[in-house]
Amino acid sequence: MAAQTTTLEQAQTMTLKPRPAWYETWLRFSRNVPALLGLIIIVALIFTALFAPALAPFDYAKTNLDNVEQPPSAAHWLGTDQLGRDMLSRLIYGARSVVFVIAVVSIISLTLGLTLGAVAGYFGGIVDTVISRVIDFLFAFPELLFIFFIAATIKPGIVGNLKSFALANNLPWLTEFVRSGYADYLVVMIALSILGWGGLARLVRGQILALRENDFVLSAECVGVPAHKIIFRYLLPNSLAPILVSISMGLGGIALAEGVLAYLGIGLQPPNPSWGIILSDNVGRYWREWPEMLWLIFIPFVIMAAVVFAFNFVGDGLNEAFNPEL
Repeated sequence: MAAQTTTLEQAQTMTLKPRPAWYETWLRFSRNVPALLGLIIIVALIFTALFAPALAPFDYAKTNLDNVEQPPSAAHWLGTDQLGRDMLSRLIYGARSVVFVIAVVSIISLTLGLTLGAVAGYFGGIVDTVISRVIDFLFAFPELLFIFFIAATIKPGIVGNLKSFALANNLPWLTEFVRSGYADYLVVMIALSILGWGGLARLVRGQILALRENDFVLSAECVGVPAHKIIFRYLLPNSLAPILVSISMGLGGIALAEGVLAYLGIGLQPPNPSWGIILSDNVGRYWREWPEMLWLIFIPFVIMAAVVFAFNFVGDGLNEAFNPEL
């Protein structure tokens, strides 16, 4: 009888065992249908960017002047553009441009934002004052104006020096990188990321200020734990929820910036594929030949909008998952 009672108590204990926190967070996130849909779109974007050569049915730069501006068909599922290039192939390779920009800008912005925001919040004093004034300056500076300045002044010199360095040191991969147009694009993206870290740094600073007087931080300081370990092992992990939400929503803005810059002629240059370049090549025809040419504008616009909204939906889902009281 005692053995049966013990077995029953063990079964009840196992039944009442709480589920892991990550699993509860995933359950709350999975109940948000738009967030799940956004996650699927993001995964599809990354998959498309990684396996673009295998997925694209044609060479994105191959022209066919006998087959220009053809509507969607069995041979060309999304039609062809004004040079006879396959639209589906160019859109697939355009995903690489988006992922490339998101990766570069997010890495630089995360490094600067997390580090400087945490340092400002933890140390305070003159360090906090200097970093906060730099952030205020960045918010006061128009981003597009700064990017125009970089494109007109600094970028040609940097790209020229890279090309000279590649030729002098016989580096064919660097020569190809410069020739492809990604080098000057990289300079613009670095400039954009240097301006974009201020918002994240301000958020991190506020989170650190709210946590640094807690008992676990004071205890760590009393036993001599170094400041960098307190910041990166205790403070930042406890601030992770709002930081993840902010990062996820910010990625949508980066994807939109890539399209806008390419549309304005500052970003990736033709014949390299970009959704913004595809829109720029065809949007002028919208007013003259609508609705015959509508599909050349509608398809890349819908894809760009879907990607931007996907990141925002995932951000909303993370916010709801990490803050269940909402």
